[in-house]
Amino acid sequence: MLGISLCMIVRDEEESLGRCLSSVREVVDEIVIVDTGSKDRTKEIAASFGAVVYDFEWIDHFAAARNYAFDRSTKAFILWLDADDVIEPDDRARLKALKEENGDDFPYDSVSMNYHLTFDQKGNPIFSLRRNRLVRRSRGFRWIGPVHEYLAVSGRTYHSDIAVTHRKERLHTDRNLRIYLKRLESGETFSPRDQYYFANELRDNKRFEEAVDWYGRFLDSGRGWVEDEIGACMKQADCYGKLKNTASQLASLFRSFSYDAPRPEICCELGSVFTLQKRFEQAIHWFKQAIAAERPADYMGSTDHASSTWLPHLQLTVCYDRIGNRAKALEHHRQAMDCNPGHPSIQYNENFFNKAKK
Repeated sequence: MLGISLCMIVRDEEESLGRCLSSVREVVDEIVIVDTGSKDRTKEIAASFGAVVYDFEWIDHFAAARNYAFDRSTKAFILWLDADDVIEPDDRARLKALKEENGDDFPYDSVSMNYHLTFDQKGNPIFSLRRNRLVRRSRGFRWIGPVHEYLAVSGRTYHSDIAVTHRKERLHTDRNLRIYLKRLESGETFSPRDQYYFANELRDNKRFEEAVDWYGRFLDSGRGWVEDEIGACMKQADCYGKLKNTASQLASLFRSFSYDAPRPEICCELGSVFTLQKRFEQAIHWFKQAIAAERPADYMGSTDHASSTWLPHLQLTVCYDRIGNRAKALEHHRQAMDCNPGHPSIQYNENFFNKAKK
């Protein structure tokens, strides 16, 4: 049986910490909580679950806090979560089976799990990615980066069917942006990864012109992870769209093809741009490509599930209707209905087609 330490860093998480720990306590053998300055009941709640609680003075460095937590674990494997994460019952059963069916001879150094971030009306994941969630303690893997930190993992990885579900309670803040700006003002030279995530923070805070510049710096470095490079192209394109610069928007999207095969998300964005321009034949081509596109094996990037399922079918419904091909429009509407019958836009089209029959 695998021994598992749960390691978490927290601050003022009294609203969500109990929910997180309740979802995982029966699977882990030890709970290590590192508190970075809570003023609420966070530490009291953690202790009620039998957690060992440590204080860590916050120094604007997430990796330092996470490494401090990892260093205080004692079991063979470390599981990490954030306070607004939960492990749902089916995934808890899968994690428990993994734990009970394996022992010291488990041949992997890391177990990756899906991370579900947003959901449709029925609770099905819309946007997800993969994270290395369970790692062998003896390998001494370390977190890297003051903000948007990552766990540097090597060796053999088992890509499991277990998922962690994110139940975000807090609104977006400019905390991460402030950390980046402080580092920039101190004269620090950003790594390519920092350039990418700094650009993301600028975009999230609607500083689109600055974000465009930093995405460009990241892409021009030629030293990023391919999935970040593709993501940078798509997000830079989004910024250009907000700035009403369609030519540059398209150029950013097409640039993504220089890094790897077209992703469904990129194809959907291209289709949307051409739809806004009323260039419906071009839009149809790219929405079809979104449905046909395949992701690489052992894919670890982010996944917008809508971009290869109901969304392109919904948009193809619109495009075919605009060019007068009602039969094709209805065909794709039916496929959109099969994927996501409760979506308001799909319901609107259903009413439209039903009225057209009368």
